[in-house]
Amino acid sequence: MDGLKPTPPNSSPLTPIGFLDRAATIYGSCPSIVYKDMVRTWSQTHQRCIKLASTISSMGIGRGDVVSVVAPNIPAVYEMHFAVPMCGAILNTVNIRLASRTIAALLLHSEAKIVFVDFQSWSLVKDAVGKLEKPPRLILIEDEFEEGGRCLPSSSPPSHDDQLTYEMLVEKGNPGFRWVRPESEWSPAILNYTSGTTSSPKGVVHCHRGLFTMAVSALIEWTVPKQLIYLWTLPMFHANGWSFPWGIAAMGGTNVFVRKFDAATIYAMIIKHGVTHMCAAPVVLNMLANAPESIRRPLPHAVHIMTAGAPPPASVLFRTEALGFTVSHVYGLTETVGPVLSCAWKAEWDQLPAADRAKLKARQGVQTLCMDEIDVIDGETGASMKRDGMTLGEIVLRGSCITLGYLKDTQATSKSLRDGWFYTGDVGVMHPDGYVEIKDRSKDVIISGGENMSSVEVESVLYSHPAVNEAAVVARPDEFWGELPCAFVSLKEDYQKEEKRPSEKEIIAFCRERLPRYMVPKMVVFRVELPKTSTGKIQKFLLRDMARKLGYASSLVSRM
Repeated sequence: MDGLKPTPPNSSPLTPIGFLDRAATIYGSCPSIVYKDMVRTWSQTHQRCIKLASTISSMGIGRGDVVSVVAPNIPAVYEMHFAVPMCGAILNTVNIRLASRTIAALLLHSEAKIVFVDFQSWSLVKDAVGKLEKPPRLILIEDEFEEGGRCLPSSSPPSHDDQLTYEMLVEKGNPGFRWVRPESEWSPAILNYTSGTTSSPKGVVHCHRGLFTMAVSALIEWTVPKQLIYLWTLPMFHANGWSFPWGIAAMGGTNVFVRKFDAATIYAMIIKHGVTHMCAAPVVLNMLANAPESIRRPLPHAVHIMTAGAPPPASVLFRTEALGFTVSHVYGLTETVGPVLSCAWKAEWDQLPAADRAKLKARQGVQTLCMDEIDVIDGETGASMKRDGMTLGEIVLRGSCITLGYLKDTQATSKSLRDGWFYTGDVGVMHPDGYVEIKDRSKDVIISGGENMSSVEVESVLYSHPAVNEAAVVARPDEFWGELPCAFVSLKEDYQKEEKRPSEKEIIAFCRERLPRYMVPKMVVFRVELPKTSTGKIQKFLLRDMARKLGYASSLVSRM
């Protein structure tokens, strides 16, 4: 081997944007986008993205500039996942459920130059930019397939007299535009804001390399076939749809879009379009599992669901799979833009009873291919915790798809990224077989009489009650024990009538039969619906406030 020189560094940085070029070459005449009665091919999608990138570039937008979009899951948002980085800019997908003042704060923080706005969100965003001293330019996204979607707003954006629309920008673009490749694999490509479940939203920056490795890793982990049919129930504004805008292009799949959905819509889309794959938070699994029999339809073929977010209760997984869905459980964060832990399934587990299989599938699992290492550690000392499935510690990650850091927040960056690890803030255990299981967010652990109690474990039991639709357990102050578990639940529609409604005592008795006595909720609060973040996560900090306002629990309560 003497005399051989090392290969020169690759002059073409890794980026998932190139997946679109490949899709247009291989799958050019195949459907890429289905929305209402409209179908576009991969060749058409590629051409539209090139032209849009050209026009955005001609507006003076380039490397390092932020372009935001406020819109639901519609084709335009999908196209922008390619078109915006194609002109060197950074894509910022904004949650459409946020309040005007929050959107204004995010646009100010990100210094967005342009904001693409869906017609249904126009008034909201117009109000938001009206609060800014230097407002970004607004571009209207019309929708000819929705009632009122072709109507221009009554007035123009504050700083511009001319009203450009999304389709105008596509139409006037140069089809021969050569898209701008990143200067480096580490160049920023997207900016996401956390949902703020435990603190104020933070701007999470990801690079082209991270997106590339995450997209490929997610495809392999889920064993995604070529030309799958993917239903977009997961919002693309939620961690960029866990990297699947780029992943679906890599496999030449078909993207099926719906603005809004419920259980009936999902079942209808599966039948109408032959949907094979979808991603969803556990709340959607709950929606499918608890849908009335009149809505459910027999699945014509296997439908694969990837779920992540709050740890899904085993009972919900069991009920969903009993309907014919195949559920893959993964774990990720905004800071990883997709799944970094996966409950990789073992063939020998197929022989276990269904209930045992569901419990195994409820674990978050082992690292995906884009991750180097995972561990559960003592957050203070950094020492690894026992692999006994019981000893709680903080989950830490090391890998290529971890965020570059938080925009304009060196303190938060240095706190989360240290010693080569990303500290997730999630509390979990490591099982003897090397699989990780989340037990709680660090702020959600209940400490009662000096013992750490997993609220997730209690919630899992509550979800197994036939009447419970949603459940969340938080700490309620106690003079003697310090904290005691307090449960908040909503009931399924069939159990909301007085004659079928379970009592607080019945719920507590149900838990007592299935949990150690000290973990049994000492109070059950019934609510029509539990408060959620804009991404569908239950807002436990609000429930903790409610529990505190209930006052101290009785110090005479026995835990044992």
